[in-house]
Amino acid sequence: MTFRLTTGFAALGCVLLASCYPYNENPQKKQGNKPPEKTVTTAEQQKIKEQRDKMKEQEALAKKDEIKPETLENTGAPSNPVSDLPKPPAPEKRDFAFANKVPGKEGFVFSPYNNKVVDVRDIPSGTLVQDPTYPAAEKKYFRVP
Repeated sequence: MTFRLTTGFAALGCVLLASCYPYNENPQKKQGNKPPEKTVTTAEQQKIKEQRDKMKEQEALAKKDEIKPETLENTGAPSNPVSDLPKPPAPEKRDFAFANKVPGKEGFVFSPYNNKVVDVRDIPSGTLVQDPTYPAAEKKYFRVP
């Protein structure tokens, strides 16, 4: 009996010693000293920077040189009021995710957003369905497989 108890205490002591985190003996020492960052750039980096600066200057000049509608009226150039109107944005085409079928259960699918089971019985394949596990404000839609 005492042999079992001493063996158990020895095993417990080994586990406790093995799980200890090493103690930091020098808390004053800074860990992870990084060398200061160098600002020296290579010739290639300088060329790239110059090219970017030139592109920014060209864009700024292009913005200044744009012809404004007020200047067209002053110059007597004909203006087309229909072409001056902003075009409406194109309708957003989104590809919605397809749900995965639940194996062994006809008419049930896994939602592609949270993997919860959704009942889609009597809904034809390819139909766009709103995920009922999300509020309507989030508008999570998927297609029935």
